[in-house]
Formats: sequence, structure tokens, C-alpha cells
Amino acid sequence: MLTPANSTWNNRVVFAGILLLGLLAMTARPATDPDLWWHLRTGQWIIETSHVPHTDPFSFTRGGSSWVSHEWLSEVIFYGLWKRGGASALIVFSSFVTTAGFLLLYWRCPAQPHWAAAATVLGAWASAPCWGTRPQTFTFLFASIFLWLLERAEDRPRLLLWIPPLFLLWLNLHAGFAIGPVLMLLYAAGLVLEAANGTTPWAKARPNVIRILLAMLACLALVPLNPSGTQLYRYPLDTLRSPGMRLFIVEWFSPDFHQWMYFPCLLVFLLLMAALAGSRFQIRGRVFLPLLFMFLSALDAARHIPIFMLVAIPVIAQSLSHLSPAPQLSAPHPPGKGLRPLFNWAALLLLAAFALARWTNLARSQNLREADQFPREAVAFLRTNNPDQPGRLFAYYDWGGYAIWKLYPQYRVFVDGRSDLYGDNILKQCDSAVQLHKGWRAALDDWNVQTVLIPPNSALAQALFLDPGWNAPYHDSQASIFVRNRMSIPHGRLPAATSPARSSALSPKRP
Repeated sequence: MLTPANSTWNNRVVFAGILLLGLLAMTARPATDPDLWWHLRTGQWIIETSHVPHTDPFSFTRGGSSWVSHEWLSEVIFYGLWKRGGASALIVFSSFVTTAGFLLLYWRCPAQPHWAAAATVLGAWASAPCWGTRPQTFTFLFASIFLWLLERAEDRPRLLLWIPPLFLLWLNLHAGFAIGPVLMLLYAAGLVLEAANGTTPWAKARPNVIRILLAMLACLALVPLNPSGTQLYRYPLDTLRSPGMRLFIVEWFSPDFHQWMYFPCLLVFLLLMAALAGSRFQIRGRVFLPLLFMFLSALDAARHIPIFMLVAIPVIAQSLSHLSPAPQLSAPHPPGKGLRPLFNWAALLLLAAFALARWTNLARSQNLREADQFPREAVAFLRTNNPDQPGRLFAYYDWGGYAIWKLYPQYRVFVDGRSDLYGDNILKQCDSAVQLHKGWRAALDDWNVQTVLIPPNSALAQALFLDPGWNAPYHDSQASIFVRNRMSIPHGRLPAATSPARSSALSPKRP
């Protein structure tokens, strides 16, 4: 006969299986993130040159300047998957990474399986604007792992020994590793807060606090063990303090709740407030401090919403579980009897077929989606009509990474998605040129831009169509190409070959 404990465990396993397959379909996204392309090129560069770049090889505005390639291991993984399985491999891999983070969230929810599963799906829905084939998915997974380890370590302290080696892997995958020590510090501070207000005896809290702080210090000591060395200590802070990223990068904007895609996030905020206001719910300090920090972070920048879900969803799930009593198992069916197992297997098979169909559809439509989002035909024109010497290409910001993937080394770009590399000044010059703001012409002339790849409905395209100093050898509904007349090159700014210092770097083969 099934005991209540065994039945709850079996139910949770069944819900986990259903949730796994549902999330694998739900989190799958096409491999069309604007940054994916320069990640692939960097991964190829690392594999073919056998070392991680410390200076920028892809642009002419920052070429040869110091570059912190903090996502180098992710880029190697992504390029390896692309080389062996194309976009399909990246789509499936990214879906598994994201789903793994949500499954750990599900297991952390202190609620009945159906409420835990429902809350997890809500968290996945609210995080959907941030999903994609991008290294940031690793930060979501590792943050989920860290929270699981911190909570389980109260009863099994040895689990904390896993944190430093996992952190070493994390810090070479993505600069979001900085959230790991922050969560650990807030968790430990929450335990101290519990001891201070009397909810947890200090004698019980103190060993946990000490162990967590020691693990955190071990993590901080490991940060230099990456190709960029100690530069990675300040890199996350420099990124957070960059005004340019706040002005030009959408995912660094605060979530706009007037947009439908942020409605699920707003719903989570409202449910969380209702849960915290409930008289039957008392939140612990170790939960409250990380929750408060991530709540403010999610309001500050949309890219932090997934990590916020990791700390908010368990609170919501626990409050939802109070809405219905635990199911009674007075007359359980023998294992394998009745319709429930049949229903469970049918649901699992149906969701498995749905996930497979979703992956197949995304893989088959990859070329169409890529052509719809990026200037494939215009880039093909540039590849077959490339200049004798490497050209200076001013590409629309979201197309910069695509140009690196398709046109390097024939062309170097003005700017691309590596906004941390370019800095506020170059980002503002790029924006001024595209929007035709004051000084737009100087941005092209001072940098001796030879080729412009821009949407035809942009202000810059309209201006260059009327400028006799520029020709338009290619134009379609998606992109226009402009080439500077040689006679119109500013005095003293004739195109020069790549300097010996830069040309000595090994250049990966064009895909």
C-alpha cells in the first residue's frame, strides 16, 4: 500500500516528467539572437587559433584594444555544437539548459506537486522574453543550482563542497557568475537576520553562516582562474555602471508593463505581494533578502527577471498550497492499477511528441527566420563584391554580430553587440549616425567608413541616398548597401591596409 510520503514523491516525479517535456517545448527558441553570431565567430577563432583573444580582432573602431572575452567557454561550446549539428543542435541544447534550471526550481518549491508545477510554469512564462540561444542561459542554470545547494546544505553541509568547482566552471561560461557570491552573501545575512529576530537559534544558524561564507570566499579566490585573470573581478561592476548599455541595450531597460510580453512578470509581482501580505505566510530572512535584492534588480533591468523567478516562485508556490488541503490517500489504488498511470503515460508521450515537433519546426524554419531578421541577401552581395583590401563596415547595431560571422576577415565592423567593448562614446556615435543626430557625418568621416549596411527606412539610409559622396550598389526591402565614392574620402583618410600588428593575428576561415 502506498504511504502518503511515497505517493507525494511519486506524484512529484510524474509532475517533474510532464514538466520536463513541456518546458523543453516551451523554452525552445530559434537560433537568431543578434549576439549569437559573434559568439560563434569567437568560438571558431578560439578553436582555430588555440587561444582566447585578449584584444579585439573583429572591429576597426576597437581593433587591437583590450577585450575581456568572459564567455569564451560558452562560445567554444556553441561553435562546437553548430559545427556538428547546425542550428538544430543549438536550439535543443539551449532548451535543455534552460529547462534544467526550471526543474531545479520545481524541486525547490515547498508545495504540493500540482501547485509547484503550476508556479514553475508561471515562472517560465514570465521569463520568456529572456530566453534564447545565448550564454546567459548558463547563468540561469548555475544560479538555480546554487540556490538548490544552499537550501539542501542545511541538512547536508557537504553539498557546499560542490559550490567552488561549479563556480569555477560558471565564471568561464558567463560574467553573470557574480550573482553567485551575492546570493550566498544574502542567504548568510538572512540567517543572521533570523537569529537576530529569534526565528532561528543562533547556535543552529552560526555553523551554516560560517560554511556559506567560507564557500563564498573560496569562490572569490577562484575568479582569476580564467583567461582574463583578475580583470574579471571588476568586469561585472563595469558593465553595471555603463550608461551606454542602459541607453541602447533593450534587455538593460526596466520592464515595460504596458507591453504584453511583460504581463506574466507583472502577474508574478502581484501574486508575490499577495503571498507576502497573507496572514498565514511568514517569510524567513534567508528567503527575504535574496528576494528583495532580485525584485529590485528585475525592476531595474529586464535581463534579471529569470533570476528573480528563482527566488519568487517558491514563495508563490508555498502560498498557493495553502488554498487547498493536502489530498487524502485513504483508499489508494495498488501500483499500476486504475486509469491514473495510463493517463500519466499518455501525457508524457503527448508532450514528448510536442517537444520533438517544436524542435523540428524550429530547425526547418531556421533559414527563413534568419533571412527575416538579418540581411542575408545584402551580406551575400558584399561577400561576392568584397574590396581588394579589408573594408570598414558600418552595420546596423543588431546586424554587427551577423556581419562578423559572415564577412570577417574581409570586413571589420564599426560596432556590434559587444557593447562593453565599445564603450559609451562609440555607442553614442553609432546611434547619432543611425538617427541622423548632430555629428552623424563626422562619425562616418572620422572613422573613414567605406561601406554602410543599414535598413532602407532608417534616417541614415535616406540621407545617404541623397548624398553624392555615396553610391548604393545594392538595395532591397530589408537592407541597403552604400559605398563611399573614392573621390569623396576625406583628405588624409585614404583607406589603409590592416596594420602589421593586427594582420599578424590568425584569422578563422570564413564559414
